[in-house]
Amino acid sequence: MNITILDGYSINPGDLDWSDLASMGTLTVYDRTLPAEVLDRARDSEILLTNKVALDSDIINALPHLRYIGILATGYNIVDIRVARLRGIPVSNVPSYSTMSVAQSVFALLLAFTNSTEHYSDEFHHGEWCRCPDFCFVNTDLTELAGKRLGIIGYGHIGKAVAQIGAAFGMQVCASSSKPQSEIPEVEKQTIDEIFTTCDVVSLHCPLTDDTYHLADARRIALMKPDAILINTARGPLVDEAALANALRQGKIRGAGLDVLGQEPPAAYNPLIGAPRCIVTPHIAWATKEARRRLIDIASANVRHFLAGDPQNIVN
Repeated sequence: MNITILDGYSINPGDLDWSDLASMGTLTVYDRTLPAEVLDRARDSEILLTNKVALDSDIINALPHLRYIGILATGYNIVDIRVARLRGIPVSNVPSYSTMSVAQSVFALLLAFTNSTEHYSDEFHHGEWCRCPDFCFVNTDLTELAGKRLGIIGYGHIGKAVAQIGAAFGMQVCASSSKPQSEIPEVEKQTIDEIFTTCDVVSLHCPLTDDTYHLADARRIALMKPDAILINTARGPLVDEAALANALRQGKIRGAGLDVLGQEPPAAYNPLIGAPRCIVTPHIAWATKEARRRLIDIASANVRHFLAGDPQNIVN
């Protein structure tokens, strides 16, 4: 069984292993694969695994030996699942492997604004505390999360984990969800516009669809309180980056913490580069070692179930 991983580096840069997958066949792992290299590298593959390398209809139809596609992520928009289905090729994904890691990152971004930990450490190393006449040195606003309103847009596994952490901080949690209030009694159900209008923190956790593209646009950002914070650890295009940059430069909201952008890696002219009160991390919320280990383990289990005739986590 020929097994090929097209882009394994971001998942396993060398601190983990692929031994379980290797035990199921002849495994070839490429760190990265350019679009022009896909056909050559995948030509003899029976099992093909990809993280961000796109597999469109032309590629799928050009691989005569292909029997199974495994996506090394939760989202599956990079694969033409309709064509795969027509060819009888099951496509599986890896759900819920990074829930707690992403939820943790939400609060890392949020606490960067409320506690300014890195700022004060830098001030210490620059000698500012040494020059202070008082026992404590404060030159920013410090904010307590207890009592603040946390609005969650998208109440799946990650959204629910964020809600639980927020509640532990003493925050008042509300959420936008398709579920009726009776099924989510732990949070107050609100509309998206109500969340942008009333909440001190707005955290995005919904999938990217035609309906959610630029969900956080100029109109909704204008609804936010002047001291509100926008967090996005879901998908970059949920946010209109130009509108957000304008709001930040005009001081319309307190800040934004983002782990995802509309283009990754970003172009040098991304409007958020240099924007004030904007913290951006390079799509790493999912990437704790523990989450990456779970991803590999679930992906390997998906392949093992397929070979046993009992495929799981099928998206097509």
